[in-house]
Amino acid sequence: MSVKSLNGYEPSEEEEFMNDQQLEYFRQRLVEWRESIIIDSRETLSHLQEDSLKEADIADRASAETDWSVELRTRDRQRKLIIKIDAAIKRIEEKEYGYCEVSGEQISLKRLQARPIATMTIESQENHENHERVHRDH
Repeated sequence: MSVKSLNGYEPSEEEEFMNDQQLEYFRQRLVEWRESIIIDSRETLSHLQEDSLKEADIADRASAETDWSVELRTRDRQRKLIIKIDAAIKRIEEKEYGYCEVSGEQISLKRLQARPIATMTIESQENHENHERVHRDH
């Protein structure tokens, strides 16, 4: 994710949290990320259509089908990721981006840089995962 048009701008803890420049920075990162996923998906779809069951040998065909299955699962995960990216862009538009959906606290810039679709602070995320683990195990 390059975010070319902001001339080397990086969000800083020294400035107001989620000011217009920070919001635009993360919006552009998310848009570029989304576009790269869509491009990859189109390439995969094209590849799958071109190679659709060309393999004459049963072992080769089985191997190709396994590869396609893995690729399609990857694309499904990416489809779900696009939904999360779109939700993050909507939060930016609504000026809610960067705040934890559980506690309302600021999500650290470091966390948002690493995971721009984050909706919770690390602490809230850990509590959520621990809660899920406890309920899943019982």
